[in-house]
Amino acid sequence: MSALDLVTHYWPALAAGVVGALLPRGAGQGADGAHGDDHDHGHGDEHGHGDEHGDDHGHGDDHGHGDDHGHGEAHASAGYTPWQRFGLGLIAALTVLGVQWLWPSDAAAAAAEASGEWSSLLNVLIGLPFVGAAAVLFMPRQMLSLLRGFTLAVLGAGFLASLWLLSVPMTVGWHFQSIKDWIPSLGIRWHVAIDGISLWLVLLTTFIAPIAAYASFGSIKNRIKELCFCLLLLQGAMLGAFVALDLFLFFLFWELMLVPMFVMIGIWGGVEKIKAAIKLFVYTMAGSMLMLAGIVYLVWANQKLTGAYTFDYLALSRVVLPRGTQMLCFWAFSIAFFIKVPMWPVHTWLPDAHVQAPTGGSVILAAVMLKIGTYAYLRFSMGLFPGPASSLAANLAGIAILGGVIYGALVAWKQADVKRLVAYSSVAHLGYVMLGLFGVTPSGIQGAVLQMVNHGVSTGALFLLVGVIYDRRHTRQVSEFGGLAKVMPVYATLFLIVTFASVGVPGTNGFIGEFMIITATYVSERLGVFSGIHTVGAAAGVILAAVYMLSVVQKMFFGPLTNPKNKHLPDITPREGLALAPLILMIFVIGLFPDVFLDRMKESVLSTYNQFKVVSGQAILFADERNAKLLPEDTFSPAFLKGAPVLGSGAGAAGGDEEARREPPAGGKLAARAGEAAR
Repeated sequence: MSALDLVTHYWPALAAGVVGALLPRGAGQGADGAHGDDHDHGHGDEHGHGDEHGDDHGHGDDHGHGDDHGHGEAHASAGYTPWQRFGLGLIAALTVLGVQWLWPSDAAAAAAEASGEWSSLLNVLIGLPFVGAAAVLFMPRQMLSLLRGFTLAVLGAGFLASLWLLSVPMTVGWHFQSIKDWIPSLGIRWHVAIDGISLWLVLLTTFIAPIAAYASFGSIKNRIKELCFCLLLLQGAMLGAFVALDLFLFFLFWELMLVPMFVMIGIWGGVEKIKAAIKLFVYTMAGSMLMLAGIVYLVWANQKLTGAYTFDYLALSRVVLPRGTQMLCFWAFSIAFFIKVPMWPVHTWLPDAHVQAPTGGSVILAAVMLKIGTYAYLRFSMGLFPGPASSLAANLAGIAILGGVIYGALVAWKQADVKRLVAYSSVAHLGYVMLGLFGVTPSGIQGAVLQMVNHGVSTGALFLLVGVIYDRRHTRQVSEFGGLAKVMPVYATLFLIVTFASVGVPGTNGFIGEFMIITATYVSERLGVFSGIHTVGAAAGVILAAVYMLSVVQKMFFGPLTNPKNKHLPDITPREGLALAPLILMIFVIGLFPDVFLDRMKESVLSTYNQFKVVSGQAILFADERNAKLLPEDTFSPAFLKGAPVLGSGAGAAGGDEEARREPPAGGKLAARAGEAAR
């Protein structure tokens, strides 16, 4: 390509770079500047312990004696430095270049228009928070209102854009699919798409993030610029993990989302924040290394069979490894996902992380990040290794009940710290989700996916409510409260509503998911003779949930108001009410109209179930002790294989562009089964 062709093709990126570099800048004074009430005084972390004696305690830049107060370099100079201008120009140019690169070709655009789907929508949802995070780096840190408003605007725009996903019926197969070659020599592609399963998890992410950010801005007063950057970076990484269909891309997002959460706990956490952050990092990285080893081996085995490298999930689903190796790779993937869920015995990082994290961090961690573990087990462990997932189902279900539902509930019951109680309740509730997945029935999988959403809503609301009382009393000890309903009636009412949702009272969101999982457990073929025992254990967990949640409600809100420190506590403020209102609304929307959510995932769940049933049987027949093999293409649904790379002799690594996407055969054993089951 000649120099003229380069200029002609990339002129939008060049123009954006020039405009970004020449962007004017004021002196940084005004309402958002140094002298307004919105200034960052930096009196310690969100938890009020003031244990950081450097900048966080008010003696560094954040107290206003340096750049943040407007008397340093940022105040003295009315414009950007040359390096700042270069950075702005580079960010603008790379942003436009990325849009050009991901923009669909004419053929792909025509196909997307015919189906009513815009193939770049997921690219926009992922890219928007990343671009916003980059933009935050070049904003003056003293302009706090600008930073907060910009972050909320980006997250809000992402939520509004994600509603477009609801405009397309979630039929069998992938939707809003976008494919581009990334590293062709290794078969790595930008491959993102959703189905009826990941749809609600993407919407949950875009729904929760603005609420968590809004709540964070009310309680965190220091290092707002860094907080905004972390929130936006985390949002992009979580969305990417839910929609990635290339294992390299998924692993990249999986690792990336750990960084901002590590920073959020380490900077704005409580007294033992460093310990909690390191524990989170070590546990997650240990699992990630196992998963990476499994990915590399799977890719290598596929290359030996096809002669081409690929990390694409659709292509790798055809690989049947030798029995022993298959079991090792299953555990390599699954342990990483069990740590993220978390499941016993790799759950011990979660209570510390929740207790030490700021309120917004706890909300995102509980509502979204934990669901990436449950979703990844369904998508990748069950999708790539259906044989081991089927043979180990009964044992894993027993662990989910004893080590998750029962153990989590009993430990939560004995907690004196209300936030730690909510953290252990997550272990119990996500035990139900994993039980639904281990049982491998259509209603069980549907209930598990719905319960992922339910847990995100109700537990997110619980952490917000715990943050409300902590902001007033700076303690979370249950013994410090009692009779709060007399002075905070609105707060007590909201807490009781969310408690009912967490317990699973009919009419709230928690009921239908747990009910579907428990009934599906009883009829599960995979659980065999143990299905009845598992059902009894799951039902006992519901009773224990009522015991520990209603006990804490009774101790905190009823009885005499004996502590004088509680007699004049203010009730819910308008800001806190605004953050809680969407979650309270969703508790009743999901509880009263569950079919709105279940119908859109029904066909995808049926297709996933039928594929698991057929492929697990075929994998057992094909597997031997020494050699890896490829399942025939007609074992899979054509809709599932749509977008898979073309592999084989002379095919190269991948058919990367949208127009080169291979349409699989019109036949297929699974297609008839999936269509018949859906009808």
